[in-house]
Amino acid sequence: MGEVSENIPEQQISLGLLAHVDAGKTTLSEALLYAGGSIRKMGRVDNRDAFLDTYELERARGITIFSKQAVLKTGHMTITLLDTPGHVDFSAEMERTLQVLDYAVLVISGADGVQGHTRTLWRLLRKYRIPVFLFVNKMDQQGTDAEELLEQLKKGLDENCVDFSQTDTQEFYENIAMCEEHVLEYFLEQERVEEKQIQSLIRARKAFPCFFGSALKLIGVEYFLESLKRFARKPDYPKEFGAKIFKIARDHQGNRLTFLKVTGGSLKVKAAPSQSQEKVNQIRIYSGDKYEMVQEAEAGMVCAVTGLNDTCPGTGLGWERDSQKPLLTPVLTYQMILPEGCQVTSILSSLNQLQEEEPELHIVWDEGLQEIQVQIMGEVQLEILKSMIKARFGIQVEFGTGNILYQETIAHPVEGVGHYEPLRHYAEVHLLLEPGERGSGLVFDTRCSEDMLDRNWQRLVLTHLEEREHKGVLTGAGLTDMKITLVAGRAHLKHTEGGDFRQATYRALRQGLMEAESVLLEPYYNFQLEVPEALVGRAMTDIERMHGTCGPPLIQGGTAVLEGSVSVAALGDYQREVISYTRGNGRLSCSLKGYEPCWNQQEVIEKTAYDAQSDLEHSPDSVFCAHGAGFVVKWNQVKEYMHVESPSFLNKDVREDKQPKGQQETRSSFSEEDWIGEEEVEAILSHALNANKREKQTGRKGYHKKKSLSEERKFSVTRTYRSPEIKEEYLLVDGYNVIFAWEDLRNLAKDNIDGARGKLQDILSNYQGIRGCHLIVVFDAYRVQQHKTEILDYHNIHVVFTQEAETADQYIEKFAHERAEKYRVTVVTSDGLEQIIIRGQGCGLISAREFQEEIRRSTEDLKQEYVQKLEKSGNYLKEAISEDLVKQIAQESK
Repeated sequence: MGEVSENIPEQQISLGLLAHVDAGKTTLSEALLYAGGSIRKMGRVDNRDAFLDTYELERARGITIFSKQAVLKTGHMTITLLDTPGHVDFSAEMERTLQVLDYAVLVISGADGVQGHTRTLWRLLRKYRIPVFLFVNKMDQQGTDAEELLEQLKKGLDENCVDFSQTDTQEFYENIAMCEEHVLEYFLEQERVEEKQIQSLIRARKAFPCFFGSALKLIGVEYFLESLKRFARKPDYPKEFGAKIFKIARDHQGNRLTFLKVTGGSLKVKAAPSQSQEKVNQIRIYSGDKYEMVQEAEAGMVCAVTGLNDTCPGTGLGWERDSQKPLLTPVLTYQMILPEGCQVTSILSSLNQLQEEEPELHIVWDEGLQEIQVQIMGEVQLEILKSMIKARFGIQVEFGTGNILYQETIAHPVEGVGHYEPLRHYAEVHLLLEPGERGSGLVFDTRCSEDMLDRNWQRLVLTHLEEREHKGVLTGAGLTDMKITLVAGRAHLKHTEGGDFRQATYRALRQGLMEAESVLLEPYYNFQLEVPEALVGRAMTDIERMHGTCGPPLIQGGTAVLEGSVSVAALGDYQREVISYTRGNGRLSCSLKGYEPCWNQQEVIEKTAYDAQSDLEHSPDSVFCAHGAGFVVKWNQVKEYMHVESPSFLNKDVREDKQPKGQQETRSSFSEEDWIGEEEVEAILSHALNANKREKQTGRKGYHKKKSLSEERKFSVTRTYRSPEIKEEYLLVDGYNVIFAWEDLRNLAKDNIDGARGKLQDILSNYQGIRGCHLIVVFDAYRVQQHKTEILDYHNIHVVFTQEAETADQYIEKFAHERAEKYRVTVVTSDGLEQIIIRGQGCGLISAREFQEEIRRSTEDLKQEYVQKLEKSGNYLKEAISEDLVKQIAQESK
């Protein structure tokens, strides 16, 4: 170990072993390594000395947890053997490994045949287009029949499964020729099939070689290995560098290892393959727990590199693209219970290491529940995780009761709108939300005209949609199976920033979900249940009780086999129940089917008690601006305030039929053949021009100019808007918060707090004269013993000193809560927590610094307006007063 090897074999094949648990996959890998001369003695799982079970946990439990590799050299070919986990709880680890395989060996137990998880593996192999060799193991056991098993493989997996036990007979040539028309024509002419033709059929997944034997007793293993050398061939790789990362791990010294396969060109030590320009320090070729170092890894080689710290599984390097997320995702979430004295911050940093190695763990800190949550596939993975934390970090954690990981989608298309316009900010976004196919995840697209919204803003909206996990409105579960399309939007040339579109995008998505008919999804298993024939009635009754479905039972030798699907939540711990009522003669095997509509949706919603409108991190409301201050509009009224018209191509059902109950809007919609009069066109243009009074004509992208009728109809109006209700306005100022946020007042307060307070009151009094609203400045007096709330009038403003034990924050929050519905309330504060609470009350919000800028701008505007009036009247101020007085006025206005 540690020696540098200069001779790298030319023919490189990566071969993965996959199987349902207990099919003998690890035993077959041991047998292949032994037959190929890589190891001198075959290890056994039950003896805890298997070559590829390098972790203590794997040896203790007798299962494969992490994918490992071994190098098998056979003449001109070097095979990198990748052993993957067989247990369903570790399916994600297996699926990541599939992305770097040239060929796969699917191991099937001759005693069990094709099982539920076997079909799941077959679907994954089909998805990733991986050529497959099948090895039917345990053929030394009584009752196994190769012909029956071959027929089962043809029916259960693919009709082109071909027996490769004898490959030089006419019967074999005829069977292999039936897999492809051109090969059949050649066979009819030549009465044989060439070896290269067989290689091509296997490579193209048009033929699936089947072998029969016993890995434990080395029956058929050498023949299988020779067949691999004969029929597998190296793929053609491009000269340009490319690599696919499939695993992150750490060695015994704690060094971070990035496992990858080179898929083009080569990778050398000290090269910088990733965008971060981090350099590769070592290239290691692992075989079991040992490795050798090389200076260069050529195309086809699977290796581990050190020196890269920003990598993650599924990332593509060079010309390779990033991989899709695994189809087999966690379905359970558990609370992690820490021992006394264990700090959350310290263990979270440690757990992040595990999440790098197992991204599907999804370890998060839930701020609302104040707990660490972990997403996993099942209880076996939970036990392994507990053992790993103990072994790696010396912390004994426990886990609470597991909960089902639900997801949400929508039943019908809907338009969602979001607007974000506090002072000096602006963004508006319109999204079309459409239901997608089951298992499609979230798909993002744009159909927005670049005349309306520049391409860079459109890309930013899509980035914001992709950057976070979005929550549904029924239970707060993650969204899935939806297509989200940007259909309209607007930016401001001066005031729009990137963060504005983040806010508008999130609010648009959330607003659409609030209007939509949401559907709760839960995970389902495909199951295969084997029970004695006499108990089949009990089994079918149980399935019906669990709201599952199954076909008619298949009776085989006194055993009834039931196949169907059932929800993960309903199935629960039924495995133990099967063992109990069948006295150990029954067996239940499951594989993840995917997500389907929840059969008891209302019950789950009530139990979760999630309030979408109280989730301040995912607000459906929008923020608009009027008279220099922002105000919040609730989600069910927000479409009446939007500045951009919805495009006409949106489906009529989206615009009209899916409105919230109680909303009545007058709409005008027409098809391409409809004709509208000149007066209506003028009304549309007039409305578009006056959508925002303070907008300049050149101020925003997408400003409507009068166009021809055909152009105007392209983005026609879809609703008649009502004018916002004019409400009496209150402006509340958190006095001390503003004093210590403004530099001049803060400096004055150091010497004289009363002087700072008085100067602020003078400034606010002048501003009230400009604004004309009810202005209230609130100061803390909560430390003054027995002090009662004191309300004073200072010129044209109100001054409040709070009572004992009541802060200014509390007074403002109480005032906002009591008057937000009846009046327009705006609060000036830079306190982060208070801002969140004020937003939740539906009030407007201005930070202390924004308020200072607003006062300065308003004063400047008033001064300019006054000077203009004097000039028009012929009274020139500068000529009427002395030069010294002009300088004094200018100084005071600053």
